[in-house]
Amino acid sequence: MKTFNKDIGTLGEDISENYLKNLGYSILEKNFRCKCGEIDLIATNNGYICFIEVKTRYTANFGIPSESVIFSKQYKIHKTAQVYILRKNIIDSNFRFDVIEVLLSHDNNDFLVNHIQDAFQL
Repeated sequence: MKTFNKDIGTLGEDISENYLKNLGYSILEKNFRCKCGEIDLIATNNGYICFIEVKTRYTANFGIPSESVIFSKQYKIHKTAQVYILRKNIIDSNFRFDVIEVLLSHDNNDFLVNHIQDAFQL
């Protein structure tokens, strides 16, 4: 099951990366990791550095994907973003935290993408 979930997550991240590139975003990092946690995508757009959490699902039976980005997950993303900001020395930049939901179809290769800009703040 873990391999399946990881494969689904990787597929969602790839779809999200292509989606963002088509909108004119520049991808800075994929799967940035440190001891605090991981950020799926880090990108720039319209003067913002965007820290993006990607949630991919086949069904919304247990809620929409973004609902799983609860406060503790937001906190980990925020702490990880702070590490990235300090490492890259980009303290004076504009930042935001986005969530991208990817809903996959069981029947074919179709998918829906919902990009929630400025999804949370701490």
